[in-house]
Amino acid sequence: MLRNYIQIALRNLWKNKSFSLINIVGLAVGMACCMLILLYVQQQLSYDRHHERAGDLYRLVTEFVTENKTERAPTSAAPVAAALKNEFPEVEEVTRVFIPFSEDKAILRRMEGGRSVQTFYESKGAYADPTFFKLFTYSFLEGNAQRALDQPNTVVLSKEVAQKLFGNAPALNRVIRISNSNGDLDFKVTGVFESKGSSHLDTHYLMSLQTGELGAFVRSIQNFAVNNMFFTYIKLRPGSDAKALEAKFPAFIQKYMGEDLKKVAFRKNQYLESVPRIHLHTESEGMFNKKGNSQLVYILATVALFTLLIACINFMNLSTARSGKRAAEVGVRKVMGAEKQTLVGQFLGESMLISLLSLTIAILLVELSLPVFNQVAGTDLHVSLTKDYDKLLLFVGLALLTGLVAGSYPAFYLSSFNPAQVLKGKASNSLAVTQLRKGLVVFQFGLSIMLILGSLVIWQQMRFLQEKDLGFVKDQQLVIPLRTSQAKDNYQTFKQAIEKNAEVVSSAAATSYPGVFVAGDQNFIRLGQSVEQGINVKMNHVNYDFLETMGFHLLSGRFFSTKFPADTAHRIILNETAVARLGYTPQNIVGQQIRWKSPDEHLDYQVVGVVRDFNFMGLQQPINSFGFTLAPWGLNYMVIRTNTPQVKRLLASLESTWKSLNADEPFEYSFLDQDFQRNYEAEQTMGTMIGYFTAIAILIACLGLYGLAAFTAEQRIKEIGVRKVLGASVGHIVGLLSKDFMTLVLIAYVLAVPISWYLMNEWLQAFAFRINLSWWLFAGAGGIAFLIALATVSSQTIRAAMVNPVKSLKSE
Repeated sequence: MLRNYIQIALRNLWKNKSFSLINIVGLAVGMACCMLILLYVQQQLSYDRHHERAGDLYRLVTEFVTENKTERAPTSAAPVAAALKNEFPEVEEVTRVFIPFSEDKAILRRMEGGRSVQTFYESKGAYADPTFFKLFTYSFLEGNAQRALDQPNTVVLSKEVAQKLFGNAPALNRVIRISNSNGDLDFKVTGVFESKGSSHLDTHYLMSLQTGELGAFVRSIQNFAVNNMFFTYIKLRPGSDAKALEAKFPAFIQKYMGEDLKKVAFRKNQYLESVPRIHLHTESEGMFNKKGNSQLVYILATVALFTLLIACINFMNLSTARSGKRAAEVGVRKVMGAEKQTLVGQFLGESMLISLLSLTIAILLVELSLPVFNQVAGTDLHVSLTKDYDKLLLFVGLALLTGLVAGSYPAFYLSSFNPAQVLKGKASNSLAVTQLRKGLVVFQFGLSIMLILGSLVIWQQMRFLQEKDLGFVKDQQLVIPLRTSQAKDNYQTFKQAIEKNAEVVSSAAATSYPGVFVAGDQNFIRLGQSVEQGINVKMNHVNYDFLETMGFHLLSGRFFSTKFPADTAHRIILNETAVARLGYTPQNIVGQQIRWKSPDEHLDYQVVGVVRDFNFMGLQQPINSFGFTLAPWGLNYMVIRTNTPQVKRLLASLESTWKSLNADEPFEYSFLDQDFQRNYEAEQTMGTMIGYFTAIAILIACLGLYGLAAFTAEQRIKEIGVRKVLGASVGHIVGLLSKDFMTLVLIAYVLAVPISWYLMNEWLQAFAFRINLSWWLFAGAGGIAFLIALATVSSQTIRAAMVNPVKSLKSE
């Protein structure tokens, strides 16, 4: 019997080639989209779940509360970690991680005989306590994880960094030099590791936190209130309740920080953040990886469901539309004694057979599209059907579920035919079935219109972000990192040399630059105010010419200048927001003193200038209070403002000058506009991915519409012939046949617009600066949907209208 059912199914597929092709291709493309997104979602949900006892790992989050606002950060003061372990028996182990401020990369050198033989820039380096590998699970290829960071000036390397330094030779106990803000220091390699899975701690190398001036500074810190710049991780003992521990934190804060907090302009609350939830759900920026986008995961999962649902709707519509072709078969089987459940099983089996055929094509599509998907999504997804049996089972399960969903209604509908009626040739599509089919078309085109509108809004918001005036000049700005003491010592000489080039407008240096996270901040008050009335001001230390080179707009006062030697002694330039929060105007604050207050001391700064507000980070964030002070030390980056179309020629000239001064250091550079644009990587990825999947969903919907239009034209071929004989024009017939479909698209548009407006308005709330939802976006989405639907339907209606009526009216 099963063999007979399979033969019948294959015969029906072959007999109706065009409709079978539409169903198989539609389901294959829908499943391929769903499979790709499932792989992506699975990878995003897997972050930090490979660590042993991942469920007991937490990161300490600090909430800073002032009169003006409340901010959260995943950092705390250095002494907090040890105090937590001593105070609470449920805390099994703690560790701290420190990332050098405003440094996206450092210079690594392989040292032999006291000289450098291999030099390159490397990103994602951090300092950690010796206990780091007692919390986080890495696979060590060389060395002992438990003792790797016990001593100062020790470092563990990722497998990739070790190969860059030493090739295939052992790295253990070799010496390398690392140049960053902690100095130019030699480190002994005590381990080589590779990660067991994706992690928010995607570190390339880890140095001992006890090293150099940083180590001495960490050991000297006794204050629990300030210097909140360490990532503190906790491993709880098995069975401990994180919420119960959190409830004890207020008393802990009062005991260890109460006196210190009275002397600063904020209060503290502290919370625990589950490590496996950090990637997708943290409110803070990522450390090495950009934090995951849970919104994107949910949206893509929804898009995957919609796309597959649209393909299933096509199957339902075409199966019920052509039900008359199989009515006689159903009637004969029922007369011969077949029961309804048997027929249901047969038709469901046929739909699952089609679904499994589609699965083979879908797997091929996934293999072909994975490289493009990885490039767009910034991932490294892969699937091996000979190894990843769990994924293969997932895909087969998806195919069977798709076949069940797609075939359920047609199976029950076909099996419900009355044998007496169908054998008399009276089987036809009922009004209810016709209305359901129309409803499904409205549903799938409503989804398509929502996806089109979403893509248009995201595209318009991204364009707005790219074109908005940020308050500084971001074009034709080169950024060169200054990492070694040699590069910093030679900075002035390099600056003077390159500014002789007519293609260099100006140059300057700073601790940070727009687009790079600014870790430093200070609390300022007006003279005579209490510390509780203070405001938090983000601080950037710059040298002369930085503000002019960046093109900041001066509102009042002046920039720093060598004509004013006192500028090196506690002078400050503020932005508009900081001035307003201090209760001044840009005109009356110049010359005023404002006070920085720490628990143990205070310093008075004189305001010498005010600049217009600017966006130092992405436009997702509101403008913060910002200040600049003059500091010839701690300069991590050099910015060069250029004016030339011959960028390659200028870069060659700059590199030549750099090498003449820093012979053993690589010449590294980036472009400011590209660096700043990285703030929108998550949104750009979302827009691109949704755009691709929207196009695919529309294609699948059009396949179904094409099939229905072809079926309708076939059913009405004699009517068309009669109308043509009576004088109807081709245009009139095309309009007649298209009208019903276009009415359904119009209904879908009317239903989709309010839902789309609500969803996209909610998405835009994530941006401090955003577009308004203009009417033309909705009109454009509707216009695109109408044109696509009209083109799809017209391809069949024109063909039907052009048929010679002699042929269409000829009796068999």
